[in-house]
Amino acid sequence: MQLYENQEIKVHNSLTGKKEIFTPINKGHIGMYVCGPTVYSNVHLGNCRTFMSFDMIFRYFKHLGYKVRYVRNITDAGHLVDDAEDGEDKIAKKARLEKLEPMEVVQRYTVDFHNILEKFNFLPPSIEPTATGHIIEQIEIIKDILNKGYAYETNGSVYFDVAKFNTDHEYGKLSGRKLEDMIANTRDLTAQDDKRNPQDFALWKKAEPQHIMRWPSPWGDGFPGWHLECTAMSTKYLGETFDIHGGGMDLKFPHHECEIAQAEASNGKSPVNYWLHTNMLTLNGRKMAKSTGNSILPGEIFSGENDILSKAFSPSMVRFFMMQAHYTSILDISNDALLASEKGFNKLMEAINSLKSLPVASSSNFNVAEWKSSCYTAMNDDFNTPILIAKLFDAVKHINLIKEGNETITKEDKEELEQTLYAFIFDVLGLENKSSSDADSEKLGGVVELLIQLRKEARENKDFATSDKIRDQLSALGIQLKDGKDGTTYSL
Repeated sequence: MQLYENQEIKVHNSLTGKKEIFTPINKGHIGMYVCGPTVYSNVHLGNCRTFMSFDMIFRYFKHLGYKVRYVRNITDAGHLVDDAEDGEDKIAKKARLEKLEPMEVVQRYTVDFHNILEKFNFLPPSIEPTATGHIIEQIEIIKDILNKGYAYETNGSVYFDVAKFNTDHEYGKLSGRKLEDMIANTRDLTAQDDKRNPQDFALWKKAEPQHIMRWPSPWGDGFPGWHLECTAMSTKYLGETFDIHGGGMDLKFPHHECEIAQAEASNGKSPVNYWLHTNMLTLNGRKMAKSTGNSILPGEIFSGENDILSKAFSPSMVRFFMMQAHYTSILDISNDALLASEKGFNKLMEAINSLKSLPVASSSNFNVAEWKSSCYTAMNDDFNTPILIAKLFDAVKHINLIKEGNETITKEDKEELEQTLYAFIFDVLGLENKSSSDADSEKLGGVVELLIQLRKEARENKDFATSDKIRDQLSALGIQLKDGKDGTTYSL
């Protein structure tokens, strides 16, 4: 029997605005699609938070025993500057500025994206399709929508007819917008505009002579609209209706709204049962923006090469920091917040490192089974990682009490505690305990143990000046000594 058979998961469904019991279409199988990056620049830290949230969700489903097909796309064409309907492709613009082929830009920043995610210890998705690899599928969907009367062609471009769609469907149901309100709040079109209504969006755009990225189609050379690629790739790999579609809340409108409209117009079915959206990441209480200088790249955090933070922070520590907030909450990153989080991260890893040497007894003061159940309860409540982490620190408290001889634990409870901690810390949260495996750490440990022995000998010889000097200088380096009845231990 798989773990999921005894777990009831609730998720916040953006489509209904409610927390609902999650029931997959096919028992034991989950189809999940997440909008990936447009690869025209280094991956944004806020985007990393979104992808990290769905990596955690992917990990938890796998931990429960589900077979998950996780599709996360790469947008390598069709995404125009400022998410506009007209103008220059983001990748083509970057290629023009840097005097590169567009696919050189795509390759450079796709590699950067993968490198950063690897440092954050992401699991790779099951499938990572690209927009340019699915031009044929996008053209076929456009043909289908045209044949059903929900789109029109003008001057080599094809537009989705939102007003026509809204006569027998509901456009705006994901974002809670009404078409009448949208019409009232938009300006009239100019005579040069190919669209019938301002709310209509491009399914296929005619390529002007200067447009580098172009493909042949029944309507002439052009390129697909940004919203269409996700409809094409999600339905190809997950079916006309699948379980979960995720992304940042900034994609809810118009991108995800348009995806719903395209899919319903094409196949007459609601494409997704559960829509999940992550919230934004701010920096020092303000929105991140290159134009204001209030921005930082993941690599700059790892290296410490920035003017915002006082030191470098490891990828796993940053991941721990992000997991301390619920994925639907705004998270503010700052130097103080990272420093505080680092202390917690180190405390957690210190407890993990001490598990093997934890003494066992004939009875337990710590109800491990009840604690384990509370960890699953937290994750089953819309993947509540902050509550889970609070439960992990409950275990840390008991581990320290056992180490100090103030509590006891049986061999069986210790094994269950260890297995559960490893499962949630490493398998579900995706953290890494570098200090327990790195060769440099082993060397450091040997040096510290030698200094502890020298300090012990100094104290036995009543040379307290030397003893205190060793302790104080280690403390200045961030190594805390702890004297106990079983000897001296240390923590970083």
